[in-house]
Amino acid sequence: MPNARPALAADLPSLLELFRASEVSAAAEPRGRAEAIWARMLAHEDVAVFVSAMDDRIVATCMLIMAPNLLRDGRGYGFLENVVTHPAFRGQGHGRAVVSAALATAWAKDCHHVLLQSGRKDPRVHRFYEGCGFIPGLRVGYVAQRPRE
Repeated sequence: MPNARPALAADLPSLLELFRASEVSAAAEPRGRAEAIWARMLAHEDVAVFVSAMDDRIVATCMLIMAPNLLRDGRGYGFLENVVTHPAFRGQGHGRAVVSAALATAWAKDCHHVLLQSGRKDPRVHRFYEGCGFIPGLRVGYVAQRPRE
């Protein structure tokens, strides 16, 4: 199985290339804005970004956001976001590696649970998440969208 590691500041160009190739969503632009956001993410103690690489190219990533909690005996919870694998590297274990690293970090930091939402309709995506240990249907997800100006 491929390995995952925490993202480094120098990974930003490769991550932006991964996002472009995967067509998941528009990345932050211009480059200076993306760099400022990336620096904030890496400096935030409750945010962890994991990557899996082939040679020097990042081919998968995900972001774990952890939040403190007064309930659940004070155990926090996590959100998994931006799970992306390059189309040419899907099915090779890179996505599973980054998700596994994120979950291991959440459990090590005493999170009670990790939440994940997916807007994807492809049943393969849902089988992937279930294979990583996520259980569908335990909760109902809701989304509030930013009002149009």
